[in-house]
Amino acid sequence: MGKIRQMQQKFAATKRRISLKDSRIKKDDRIKDKKKKKSKIPEMKIITQTKASTALFFNYNTQLGPPYHVLLDTNFINFSIKTKLDVFKSMMDCLYAKCIPYITDCVMAELEKLGRKYKVALRIIKDPRFKRLTCLHKGTYADDCLVQRVTEHKCYIVATNDKDLKRRIRKIPGVPIMYTTRRKYSIERMPDAYGAPS
Repeated sequence: MGKIRQMQQKFAATKRRISLKDSRIKKDDRIKDKKKKKSKIPEMKIITQTKASTALFFNYNTQLGPPYHVLLDTNFINFSIKTKLDVFKSMMDCLYAKCIPYITDCVMAELEKLGRKYKVALRIIKDPRFKRLTCLHKGTYADDCLVQRVTEHKCYIVATNDKDLKRRIRKIPGVPIMYTTRRKYSIERMPDAYGAPS
C-alpha cells in the first residue's frame, strides 16, 4: 500500500503544474519560454588579452640600458634624505652606469601637499639634474601615475619603498624596482645584461 500512495502523491504533484497552453499565462511569458528553448547553443565567451610589449623578450626587457631612466616616488626621496644618501651617487654605485632620475607632476604635487616637514625634499627635487615628466591624467595620486607610465613605456626603473606599489609593479613583467636598504640602494628584477650589478 505504501508504494501506491507515493505514486499517487508524485502524480498529484505533476498534475498541479500549469501547462504553457493554460489561459492564465500571459502571452509575453509564453514567448519568453519559447525563446529559452530555442537558444540551446552556448554563447561564445569573448576574452580580451593585453598585447605584449615589443620591448620584452620573454621576461627580459631589451629597452633597459645605460643611461638608466629612474622614476622616483615620494617615499624613496624621503628615505634617501633620512639615510643621508646622495641620489645621484647612490644610483651610480647601485647600477654602475649613468642614471637619469625622473619626477612626475604627481610626485611633485604629493610632496607639496605634505607641507613644511618635507621642504628639504622639495628643494632637492627642484635641482635641474632631475628631469620632469608632465602628467596628462586627472588627480594627483602618484602610485597610479607611476604604474600607468611603466605599463606604457618599459624603459623605466621604478624607485620606491612602498610595499603596495612594489606589489603592483611586480605584476608588470620586465620592470625593475629600486629601493633603499642598509644605507644604500638595491635593485630587484634587473637583468644581467648591459653591465648591471649581479
